[in-house]
Amino acid sequence: MTRPTRAELLAAKDKTVPDVAGPNLSVVFCGINPGLYTAAIGHHFGRPGNRFWPTLHGAGFTPRLFDPSEERDLLPLGFGITNVVARATATADELTKAEIVAGGESLRKRVREWSPRFLAVLGIGAYRIAFNHPKATLGLQDEQIGETRVWVLPNPSGLNAHYQPPDLVRVFRELREASLG
Repeated sequence: MTRPTRAELLAAKDKTVPDVAGPNLSVVFCGINPGLYTAAIGHHFGRPGNRFWPTLHGAGFTPRLFDPSEERDLLPLGFGITNVVARATATADELTKAEIVAGGESLRKRVREWSPRFLAVLGIGAYRIAFNHPKATLGLQDEQIGETRVWVLPNPSGLNAHYQPPDLVRVFRELREASLG
C-alpha cells in the first residue's frame, strides 16, 4: 500500500472510516476518532507507528501481526473496531467536548445493537468525556451498556508516551484474558 500524499491527507479531513463490527463479537475496540492518515487509506489505526496492531498481536488477540488493510480479518476472531467520533481530524484535540459527548451517545446505540461481550475504549480522556465519568481509571468499569461490559485501555497512538509497547501489551492482555472467561 502506498503512503497518502500531503494532498490526500488534507482531503481526508472530516471523512469517516466504516465500522468493522457486528453482532456476537467478544470485544469491540473503540478509538477516539480516525486520524487523517487512517481516513486517507480507509483502514482503522492505519498510520505507521500506531501501536494498535502490534499490541493486539502481542496481547494474543491475533495469531500474527495484522496490517491495517486486514482489519476485517478480526471479525472471524470475534473482534471489531469503531470510534467514539466518526470524523477524521489531524489530532483528537480538534474535537469539541460536545462532539465527544454526542459520539458517546451514538456509540452506546451501536453497542446496544451489536451487543459484544466487551467494549474497549482506547483513551481514558475520551471515555471520561463521552461517558461522563470524569474520575474513571483504566480497566474494567462499573458501567455496562446493556449486557456489554466496558473496559478502558490506554490510547495506542505513538503520541501517547505514558505507555511504552510492553506496558500496552500487558494492559491489553488483561482484557484478552477477561474476554476468554
